[in-house]
Amino acid sequence: MDPMAAYALRRLLWAVPVLWAVATITFFLMHAVPGGPFTQDKALPPAVNDALNRRYHLDKPVWEQYGLYLWDSVHGDLGLSFQGDRSVTEIIRNTFFVTAQLGVLGFLVAVVIGMTLGTMSALNHNGPLDYVGVAFSTIGASVPSFIMGAFLVIFFAVDLGWFKTLGWGGPRHLTGLLDPFAWDWRRMVLPVVAISTLPTAFIARITRASVLEVLNQDYIRTARAKGLAEVRVVLRHTIKNAMIPVLTLMGPIFANLVAGSFIIETMFSIPGLGRELVNAVIRRDYAMIMGTTLFFTLIITLANLAVDLAYAVVDPRIRYR
Repeated sequence: MDPMAAYALRRLLWAVPVLWAVATITFFLMHAVPGGPFTQDKALPPAVNDALNRRYHLDKPVWEQYGLYLWDSVHGDLGLSFQGDRSVTEIIRNTFFVTAQLGVLGFLVAVVIGMTLGTMSALNHNGPLDYVGVAFSTIGASVPSFIMGAFLVIFFAVDLGWFKTLGWGGPRHLTGLLDPFAWDWRRMVLPVVAISTLPTAFIARITRASVLEVLNQDYIRTARAKGLAEVRVVLRHTIKNAMIPVLTLMGPIFANLVAGSFIIETMFSIPGLGRELVNAVIRRDYAMIMGTTLFFTLIITLANLAVDLAYAVVDPRIRYR
């Protein structure tokens, strides 16, 4: 078997105990909190409460509930949401596409602008452009996404009226990607900018530091001494060799943008999976919390694996055994 394929297979097998550990910790933390999903200010009639507990196996001992959940999860059944008796798997299937659009667009904006700004800052070290890049990176890394989102809404939506703030302007399903009438960019710009500002700042800082380090290497000075064009020196010798630290950061950033967009989704009323998770936490919807947590854990694991495999593409000296 190819060494890289064997390495990927081992990493995928390691995802099994990781998912089990996350499921176990999440399950017992939820059940350790006083109260229950049907605890309300106005108590339900005892007969209704007992029927609901039997319906969702909450009348059984905790260890038996845990065993049932693991057994069902292994067979692809993440249970039923306590709100509307909907399948958790179906909810994830219907809402994750919107979350993925927000995360992927935010990631692309962060990578393109962050790497461009970081590279230009390094190439103009101690120049005006460098100061602008450092200032943006410092400010962008200091402002949380929900503060940035509130500022964007007040200034660009309320005061100027340029953009819309509620809902999502992209298609709800994969079949709508090629439909030009399914896109409303006025609803997409503000949440994408809000969620991408922080990772853009981090990528710009890491790119700047990495490019500066590469520019001081002997082989860069040799390439310039041979008379190579500056564009070729930068694109072929500098950027490629400066990518390893940036790639290390891209995996967690991508996973965080896709799996950690619940604040932005809630702020802009985006019907994505992150918003469903927030509502599930408020309602103490055990099955929805567990299913979403496991799904996001899988996304993070796959993103980190993709970054590890990309190392060998960027740097041929890296080999996996």
